[in-house]
Amino acid sequence: MKHPKNIFLIGPMGAGKSAVGRHLARALHLTFVDSDDEVESRTGVDIAFIFEKEGEDGFRKREAAAIDDLTRLDSVVLATGGGAVMNAETRSNLGGRGFVVYLYTTVDQQVVRTKKGRQRPLLENDDPRGTLEGLLQKRDPLYREIADLVVETDGRKVHSVASEIIEAIS
Repeated sequence: MKHPKNIFLIGPMGAGKSAVGRHLARALHLTFVDSDDEVESRTGVDIAFIFEKEGEDGFRKREAAAIDDLTRLDSVVLATGGGAVMNAETRSNLGGRGFVVYLYTTVDQQVVRTKKGRQRPLLENDDPRGTLEGLLQKRDPLYREIADLVVETDGRKVHSVASEIIEAIS
């Protein structure tokens, strides 16, 4: 397989999409973009605020528009939000415009990884593990539907995951 001009990373929150994406972009001399960062940049507010004011539906509409634009760029590694695949048009744009890598991680690993770092509005409840289990059950088939490659990330370092992707596209 020849080196794709765009690599799109999908998967659940805590899978390592942003960290792996940055590493991949550096290694392949591509530009790294993150759909969550793009939504925040376009709105001037953080995702938690968008969820608070517009709900998940409002956020997903903004996310779909950002991903539509970002997938039209050349020479990018794009890290998407975990729920981006819920939108059929977004799945089509990702699958049709680049090489899609599903970074798979277990719920156990997600629980550990999502305790720190960025705010995650969907996990602000009494049962984050239950929420993660439900999300993965709904989204896993959609991730797999458009993935050109599935890479497991549990217990792995960023450079190891990135190396596996680079080897697969080389």
